[in-house]
Amino acid sequence: MCGIAGLVGHGWTEDQLSAMIGAQHHRGPDDTGRFVSSSGLAGLGHNRLSIIDLSPAGHQPMASADGRCWIAFNGEVYNYLELRETLDYPFRSRTDTEVILAAYEKWGEACLDRLVGMFAFLVWDDATQTLFGARDRFGVKPLYYSDRGEGGFAFASEIKALHAAGVPALEDPAAWAVYLGRGQLDHSAQTFWAGIRSLLPGHACRWKAGELSVWRWYDLAGASGIDYDDRPAEVVSAEYLERLRESVRLRFRADVPVGINLSGGLDSSLLLSLVRDVHGSDSRVRAYTFVTGDPAYDETPWVRRMVERTAHPLHLCELTASDVPGLAEQIQHFEDEPFGGLPTLAYARLFEQARADGAVVLLDGQGLDEQWAGYDYYRATSAEDRPVHLQGSTDSPIRPECLSDDFRALVPVDDAVAPFPDRLRNLQYRDACRTKIPRALRFNDRASMRSSTELREPFLDHRLFELALRQPAERKLNAQTGKLLLRTLVASRLPGQIVDAPKRPLQTPQREWLRGPLATWAAGLIEEMLASRLGAWFRPAAVRTAWTRFLDGGSDNSFYVWQWISVALILRLTDRRTQRQGIAFTQREASPFAPLQSRPPSL
Repeated sequence: MCGIAGLVGHGWTEDQLSAMIGAQHHRGPDDTGRFVSSSGLAGLGHNRLSIIDLSPAGHQPMASADGRCWIAFNGEVYNYLELRETLDYPFRSRTDTEVILAAYEKWGEACLDRLVGMFAFLVWDDATQTLFGARDRFGVKPLYYSDRGEGGFAFASEIKALHAAGVPALEDPAAWAVYLGRGQLDHSAQTFWAGIRSLLPGHACRWKAGELSVWRWYDLAGASGIDYDDRPAEVVSAEYLERLRESVRLRFRADVPVGINLSGGLDSSLLLSLVRDVHGSDSRVRAYTFVTGDPAYDETPWVRRMVERTAHPLHLCELTASDVPGLAEQIQHFEDEPFGGLPTLAYARLFEQARADGAVVLLDGQGLDEQWAGYDYYRATSAEDRPVHLQGSTDSPIRPECLSDDFRALVPVDDAVAPFPDRLRNLQYRDACRTKIPRALRFNDRASMRSSTELREPFLDHRLFELALRQPAERKLNAQTGKLLLRTLVASRLPGQIVDAPKRPLQTPQREWLRGPLATWAAGLIEEMLASRLGAWFRPAAVRTAWTRFLDGGSDNSFYVWQWISVALILRLTDRRTQRQGIAFTQREASPFAPLQSRPPSL
């Protein structure tokens, strides 16, 4: 797990590359490196978090054996040992980084199809003067880019690195309109910052002679296919279980200690049991779970039941209401864009503790609800129209009536994607590729990397997802519950209380704290938002009415309150970054509704 940066074209400086590397130090505090091509057209930067082959042989950017190609790589290719056996190449390290280089030299861009893992990388080919970049199938690892003008581009793992290189820190009103008016984020290449785009999951790009082309190299729907799996359920279960074991086994490949994140639910329980399959019944892998002190959101009784007959040390990581104001501003700096509220802060505390304990890698249980239709709304007849940001709420998570008419006009028509002929798989595809998983992956990547901790997602192996999506609906859900085949598969492996327990959203007392000990803090940020240069986005009276109604218990959903807090936190972040860049506020667009995203900034 690392940070990568790249500059291509004419007119960039090594100071800009150094600034990008410095902005991402937290992603790789163990080593830094840079490469500048002989032509001066390309520069690559790297921050290394040493996970595999801790020796200096893993230094990046790394050159191929013949010196033709250079790579800056972030992530892990878990099947690197198997790939290495197929490659006739003079390896000089034990890293997966060098395996990617060898695979690229042998198969070119088609090497992506052979990689199992989470990755974002840039490869400079000195012979063809071409930069090739790619991102893994689900987008576990990030990659952003910006047009520098005159055929030049900048790339980085995080948006703050592009700002450090000189891309102006200007909010994109169109992206904010979609977020505030529809609740969407991390669903497209558009970011919340003008002139900065995300390379989408399963996409690749190529820069040559001043032109950048971007294309999709992997699509979950196409890889899964339309036809259902007609094999007997017991055959599918056996194959799926074996793939689960392999996925967990591969993600234990590391030269540093590995821990696991646990909640009290089915997914975490299954992960723990698989760890014991792979690591042995006497495994002492550390387990981490967060707590908030509120019994209504306390998972520890379930977690303790899971580990009570094992040797796994359990570490409880506490988030308190008093932590939130300062921690929220810190996390906003690392997230760069709006994040998921108090749950993200709670995870940040967990990653802090894991790193302090020396657990540099953590496994997490993300992905099974989307594979096996675990959320309640998969069974609801009106699920297509129901917002699903916070499950269990009885009113809308957003407040578009609090937005001004001019700002609401920026919200485009929803471009829902439906690649399957049935409603269920389209919902699963939406959650996996456009809503739940993309959001969670971004929130957790930034929160974990803040503490220089690598987060691995064994259930996000693409082969697991493809197999699950091929299963007919009757293997996934009935009128009462979801994850049917999965529950049958784990029935003999887990306590019945866990297998049969109803779905419990992993939440925090965000609603209660924002009404109680955090109410003054939240109210101050909301007023700060209304009084700011972005205040024209809102109807102040409507915002204050909605806030009062929330405080009085008239709404059980706090998502829209966190949206407003996010605006204020981003405003503070923007002001700090523009001050460092020396950009005066008088140089901003006169209108807060200006379509800044259509005007690429220059470095």
